[in-house]
Amino acid sequence: MDNFYDILANSAVAAGFDLNAGQIAAMESYYRLLVEWNQRMNLTAITEPHEVAVKHMIDSLSCYRADIFTAGASVVDVGTGAGFPGVPLKIFRPELCLTLMDSLNKRLTFLREVVNTLPLVGVDLVHVRAEEAGRSKLYREVYQIAVSRAVARLNVLCELCLPLVKTGGWFIALKGAHYEEEVREAAKALSVLGGRIEAVQPVSLPGLADKRAVIYIRKAASTPEIYPRKAGTPEKKPL
Repeated sequence: MDNFYDILANSAVAAGFDLNAGQIAAMESYYRLLVEWNQRMNLTAITEPHEVAVKHMIDSLSCYRADIFTAGASVVDVGTGAGFPGVPLKIFRPELCLTLMDSLNKRLTFLREVVNTLPLVGVDLVHVRAEEAGRSKLYREVYQIAVSRAVARLNVLCELCLPLVKTGGWFIALKGAHYEEEVREAAKALSVLGGRIEAVQPVSLPGLADKRAVIYIRKAASTPEIYPRKAGTPEKKPL
């Protein structure tokens, strides 16, 4: 674990991210907490320093665009799990107003420890299923940006995320090798839910040959009130 700081610093430079010493130190503290808590609960299968630095930290930052993640923007990380991509984005751009949303309370217990230890200011932790959040006045169409990583296929993810985004805002999905196929099969969901793909940006992570991309979806129109459907339905009967 002792070389995580240097590994991350070098990986960030290779990926084109200008991280300062404080940001690298914060991500190192996050990494140490992740490994410690992972012994008690299943947070991640990836614990090796180089893999966490690249596949979690740098990958999370790969969705960052200065024109979208503007100062004070409200961001919800849907199905945040161990905090990716939300926590690295918050460390990179502290002025973001971040909500970490997950259906499993024990993950949020871990994230509360991360938020308090680093410490991170302006982070809300919300224990709720995305389907329920999307039907609640507290969360429906209130965020400028929704991000999600490794949660569901894009057609399902659209139904979980787009209802949370204000019209004119953004839903950003970090996707793996099958992103082109997922984009094609999400056409109906996007049309129904008010989304429009603005960009599909292939991503190359330092030292990795695998295929991945970030999908930038604009919320072009308000989502019809009947969406999202009740919990479980988007997965069983995707649009």
